[in-house]
Amino acid sequence: MYLYQHVLATLQCRDLLKATVFPETVPSLALETSGTTSELEGRAPEPLPPKRLLNLTLEVSTAKLTAFVAEDKFITLAAESVSLSRHGGSLQAYCPELAAGFDGNSIFNFKEVEVQLLPELEEMILHRNPFPALQTLRNRVWLLSFGSVSVEFPYQYDFSRTLDEAVGVQKWLKGLHQGTRAWASPSPVPLPPDLLLKVQHFSWVFLDDIFEVKLHDNYELMKDESKESAKRLQLLDAKVAALRKQHGELLPARKIEELYASLERKNIEIYIQRSRRLYGNTPMRRALLTWSLAGLELVALADASFHGPEHVVEQVQELDPGSPFPPEGLDLVIQWCRMLKCNVKTFLVRIRDYPRYLFEIRDWRLMGRLVGTEQSGQPCSRRRQILHLGLPWGNVAVERNMPPLKFYHDFHSEIFQYTVVWGPCWDPAWTLIGQCVDLLTKPSADPSPPLPWWDKSRLLFHGDWHMDIEQANLHQLATEDPYNTTENMHWEWSHLSFHWKPGQFVFKGDLDINVRTASKYDDCCFLHLPDLCMTLDLQWLCHGNPHDHHSVTLRAPEFLPEVPLGQLHDSYRAFRSENLNLSIKMDLTRHSGTISQPRILLYSSTLRWMQNFWATWTSVTRPICRGKLFNNLKPSKKKLGQHYKQLSYTALFPQLQVHYWASFAQQRGIQIECSQGHVFTRGTQRLIPQAGTVMRRLISDWSVTQMVSDLSQVTVHLMASPTEENADHCLDPLVTKTHLLSLSSLTYQRHSNRTAEEELSARDGDPTFHTHQLHLVDLRISWTTTNRDIAFGLYDGYKKAAVLKRNLSTEALKGLKIDPQMPAKKPKRGVPTSASAPPRVNTPSFSGQPDKGSSGGAYMLQKLIEETDRFVVFTEEESGMSDQLCGIAACQTDDIYNRNCLIELVNCQMVLRGAETEGCVIVSAAKAQLLQCQHHPAWYGDTLKQKTSWTCLLDGMQYFATTESSPTEQDGRQLWLEVKNIEEHRQRSLDSVQELMESGQAVGGMVTTTTDWNQPAEAQQAQQVQRIISRCNCRMYYISYSHDIDPELATQIKPPEVLENQEKEDLLKKQEGAVDTFTLIHHELEISTNPAQYAMILDIVNNLLLHVEPKRKEHSEKKQRVRFQLEISSNPEEQRSSILHLQEAVRQHVAQIRQLEKQMYSIMKSLQDDSKNENLLDLNQKLQLQLNQEKANLQLESEELNILIRCFKDFQLQRANKMELRKQQEDVSVVRRTEFYFAQARWRLTEEDGQLGIAELELQRFLYSKVNKSDDTAEHLLELGWFTMNNLLPNAVYKAILRPQSSCQSGRQLALRLFSKVRPPVGGISVKEHFEVNVVPLTIQLTHQFFHRMMGFFFPGRSVEDDEVGDEEDKSKLVTTGIPVVKPRQLIATDDAVPLGPGKGVAQGLTRSSGVRRSFRKSPEHPVDDIDKMKERAAMNNSFIYIKIPQVPLCVSYKGEKNSVDWGDLNLVLPCLEYHNNTWTWLDFAMAVKRDSRKALVAQVIKEKLRLKPATGSEVRGKLETKSDLNMQQQEEEEKARLLIGLSVGDKNPGKKSIFGRRK
Repeated sequence: MYLYQHVLATLQCRDLLKATVFPETVPSLALETSGTTSELEGRAPEPLPPKRLLNLTLEVSTAKLTAFVAEDKFITLAAESVSLSRHGGSLQAYCPELAAGFDGNSIFNFKEVEVQLLPELEEMILHRNPFPALQTLRNRVWLLSFGSVSVEFPYQYDFSRTLDEAVGVQKWLKGLHQGTRAWASPSPVPLPPDLLLKVQHFSWVFLDDIFEVKLHDNYELMKDESKESAKRLQLLDAKVAALRKQHGELLPARKIEELYASLERKNIEIYIQRSRRLYGNTPMRRALLTWSLAGLELVALADASFHGPEHVVEQVQELDPGSPFPPEGLDLVIQWCRMLKCNVKTFLVRIRDYPRYLFEIRDWRLMGRLVGTEQSGQPCSRRRQILHLGLPWGNVAVERNMPPLKFYHDFHSEIFQYTVVWGPCWDPAWTLIGQCVDLLTKPSADPSPPLPWWDKSRLLFHGDWHMDIEQANLHQLATEDPYNTTENMHWEWSHLSFHWKPGQFVFKGDLDINVRTASKYDDCCFLHLPDLCMTLDLQWLCHGNPHDHHSVTLRAPEFLPEVPLGQLHDSYRAFRSENLNLSIKMDLTRHSGTISQPRILLYSSTLRWMQNFWATWTSVTRPICRGKLFNNLKPSKKKLGQHYKQLSYTALFPQLQVHYWASFAQQRGIQIECSQGHVFTRGTQRLIPQAGTVMRRLISDWSVTQMVSDLSQVTVHLMASPTEENADHCLDPLVTKTHLLSLSSLTYQRHSNRTAEEELSARDGDPTFHTHQLHLVDLRISWTTTNRDIAFGLYDGYKKAAVLKRNLSTEALKGLKIDPQMPAKKPKRGVPTSASAPPRVNTPSFSGQPDKGSSGGAYMLQKLIEETDRFVVFTEEESGMSDQLCGIAACQTDDIYNRNCLIELVNCQMVLRGAETEGCVIVSAAKAQLLQCQHHPAWYGDTLKQKTSWTCLLDGMQYFATTESSPTEQDGRQLWLEVKNIEEHRQRSLDSVQELMESGQAVGGMVTTTTDWNQPAEAQQAQQVQRIISRCNCRMYYISYSHDIDPELATQIKPPEVLENQEKEDLLKKQEGAVDTFTLIHHELEISTNPAQYAMILDIVNNLLLHVEPKRKEHSEKKQRVRFQLEISSNPEEQRSSILHLQEAVRQHVAQIRQLEKQMYSIMKSLQDDSKNENLLDLNQKLQLQLNQEKANLQLESEELNILIRCFKDFQLQRANKMELRKQQEDVSVVRRTEFYFAQARWRLTEEDGQLGIAELELQRFLYSKVNKSDDTAEHLLELGWFTMNNLLPNAVYKAILRPQSSCQSGRQLALRLFSKVRPPVGGISVKEHFEVNVVPLTIQLTHQFFHRMMGFFFPGRSVEDDEVGDEEDKSKLVTTGIPVVKPRQLIATDDAVPLGPGKGVAQGLTRSSGVRRSFRKSPEHPVDDIDKMKERAAMNNSFIYIKIPQVPLCVSYKGEKNSVDWGDLNLVLPCLEYHNNTWTWLDFAMAVKRDSRKALVAQVIKEKLRLKPATGSEVRGKLETKSDLNMQQQEEEEKARLLIGLSVGDKNPGKKSIFGRRK
């Protein structure tokens, strides 16, 4: 290299020229330059003697400079038409085109370049005015002006290597020539000149891979060509069809084949031609990233106040006060400080040719200070660089400083528009951009692992940055298509004030979050937060001080310290962050002049869109251009999302309004309003490595450790509009709102994981700690028919969407195949003819029918015991029956390891309002608790299961009902109880007149209500309600078992030790212990109702609690029909193909609906510009009608698909269970148990006034249990320990109307017992394997007056004098059902469900308008097919295998009217009834019992009429043993008497009444 000789000769010529032209000014040149600043500041300069000035002008047409910085690396500088002129102290240069190349690549291109060095500039004086702290008023100026600046980096070009070599040569030259200037003086460094940079257009481009560009263009060409070829094929098909229509059969087939073959060849030729002309008209896209600026003006001002090392250090300490400053100070190699002022009109960053800009900034103005420093490295922080300069220099070593250049700033900027767009679909291109950026700067010579970008930014940038943005936008793309512009989440800030300081980001402004989709439904603002102050606090978790960046010392490879074996050296160890804790706080409590409240608007489709959005953003990106093939073996960079360790969120708001619309078309939704609220949550992230030898990404697992929420004055309304969606696609402003619930305060707490000490205290019995705690105060719920309809509609919409998503998935039919070895046979009705029944499991429930498969002696002994004690029902349970319920026994607390959930309600109440009656019922509770506990896993048999228990405690429950007309639901007012009437017992203040007027806590008392909770009752028109159930307590228990066990807990459980002599029954008992159980207990109930309140309760039960939507009922009927059709089908597997075809049809409907919505979206956008376009309006109307039709078709076919899939699955599972039961019949076990227990209940029936009593019914020890088994069988057991009914009418002859004859009320004795064992339906017919009713001897004392009052109470409006049911022998007459009496075996085709089955006909039986029984359905209006007839007949019938009703002795007394016959102590015996293998309806069963009972009772009544000696049950048994002949004779006499006299007994006195006969 001969550059040194040329430079040295040039400097010598310059010195010689200066000495010749200005001999007297050369010594004083340096002094004049250094003293310029002080002269300007202090005083006006003195006049100097006149000097001769040199005017130099240089023009060069073409200039090219090539500098080799290494043997194979060079830098080229080319310029054309360069003009250089110097006049006095000013220098001016101009070049229309200037290019700088590296290694033959044109990297930098400058056009219209103009450079000026001026002693001063008036424009710069104006720029200094906004900065009053500046001391220097005037300074020299470098003025640089560019028409355009373009920078292009070729793909995968290593720019850093050449740049590093050039910097090394510059360092070598600087060291070589340092101190060679003879005229240099040790005086202070003069103040550097100011800088004014003007660029009209700036462009920075990373070029893309040519292969990637051509691949994408060819893919787009293929897509377009496929559409065009399809159009050509359609045209050819039309022409061929026209030819066939014209020529008929004369058109040869070979000619048609040739036409299609020629079309295929033509398509190929067209594709090839288009591919060759692909870049003929439009140039190929080359850019991977394009960064462009327009109207850039940059001003950099130097000043004496921050010039020099000492002043720069002062500025560093001022701008970065949080970082600890080294006590020994900073030795800086590079230090400068400038006051900046910058204006940019447009700032644009685009990736490839994507339609959206990555960054878009308009009208950007920036002002502030900027300091740059580079610390002088220690000897260990200096590396040696070897330069290969070639001859004559050879290899040269240069010492390079390793510490980086750091920047300190204090900026304030104003931006009119700031837009950022990002999405996971841009991540592959961004990965390529990151690889290009890595080639710009050479990595550090320090062998430490490189810092991630967040730590590198903390190391290099320090200070504050304020931004005032008029309009800020963030678009989060929600699709995998980077060219999509319609699907995104839009964060829109208005009047944003942004402050960035170390470790904190503060956003202040109005925030709107919008969902932007190509749909008329979802393009809405779903979150509006006015006056939001959002603060993001960053806590970097480091080994040292996260702000101490001065202590970071880089080391050259030859100066590495010794580290322990297996540990790598890391110079950034103390500064590198291990994790990041992020805290987000959103404060909406700032007060401003605008009146606007935060609101949230959601649609069901919006929530579905957000699910897809979340799935898109959490998807794992694939590696891009990595591996040996791409020569990229660098370790993958860590994502910022995996760097978080803890995330906390805090929200403060003065009020909040939430709207959720489940359907835009139907306009049905929920509104939630809340006053002041506070929400805090904290979550932690854990990275779990994946198993296996292949390197995989870590699995991110987030868990919520703490959550606290406090809300006050929460109100929830249900909203519905009577009209459908209008043509403007807007919500109806006249939407009606109904109250659903409200509460005074809501507090929710979720605690973090407990420590070992807390766990130990919890084991010791500390019940205070719960993971989830919810506390509700003054909860008020309204449940009316309007709320019911809206709620059912909301649930139905959610259910349909979930069902549609599930049924269209690929998992819908997976794993359902019939075993081909099992023949598909038609199931037979009746009992399966198996050799032996499944063995019974020893259950702690009550004994039913004994197994006949056991030994004969035991069976006969059991029969003998039953016959001996047939008058009294005994049980082995003791008096404390409630303590031995399975639900209570399973909820023990000795094995609880986690008290998971606790819900507490204080002073809660619920208003129930029916549809057919006026008035309402109010249910209140002073305190309610719902507790969920998780128990330690335990072995049940050979299975390890996890037990979870729910316990519900209701204290101070009360029921109130209105006695007069209350405000209706349309009035907008609701009756509520005051807190004093809900709270626990309190001391009454007798000084208050209101307290004296109330009736205390007794049942039947009157209390005052209020319609406005916020105002006292005295300020309103108070209305009183009556207490119909006094204070009582309720307990509910639910225990569930699952196989989902925490692996950490499972490893601590030892397997069970099974002894050799352990019997199988013990294992069965343990296996039975793991049974899902529900238990409900009421200890004491005091009830008082009048007829109106009783009617209101029945109305509420029928229309609110047991209401079934007509559509749901129709759906269930369709499901039963399909299931029945599958059962009688010979090959159910054929349904699989029909299901697949229906799935495809439903998918097409969904795609068509999305397409129509997109078309309507584009039309609506067009209508915004041209709202009066008739064509667009007509097209929009047609599309709306087509969309409604598609939705209706989708609903119908989706429902049909759901029914088919559900029935198909149920049928397959049923067959699989039958196969398993045939193989292993000993595996039958209990799977579910339900228990209801009432210790004592007293019901007082009153007159209309609610005070005068009619009757009082008392029940004791009521128990109902249902046991479901794994073979689909069920056992029902109903027991009643004691019951009495007393007459409360004045002057009543009999006080006790109904009671057991025995006065003993022992806990071992039961007054009523009903047992039923039910098998799975066969052919749609319910199978009752065992049905037994046991009743103790009863005493009945009835009066006509009491009977008349009771009928008026239960059935108001029904005449008691109506004709009763005729004799069973009268076949032509009608029973109360309205259907002719039929034989027991005859099947009656009806549509209604069975009115007496458990859980089937409760609503029908409680309806008051139809009398005692409800009539059957009317004849169907539309014709039904055979399947419907068979299904209806099967639903009406029951197959009774065994029925037993033991005989019941009765003692009957009757007091009739004045002219009627009175009976006193008439002893009757209901006979023992047994039936076997009968297929009956419940009406047939009732008629059979009535027929057989009447035969026996008529004979006994005749005995009493003839004064025959009555025979009790015990006497009859004695006579049967000793005097059988006399009994036979007596029976014959009774039969004769019945035939001769009994038939005409009812005709003697037609005006008299009888219980067993009908009135003539």
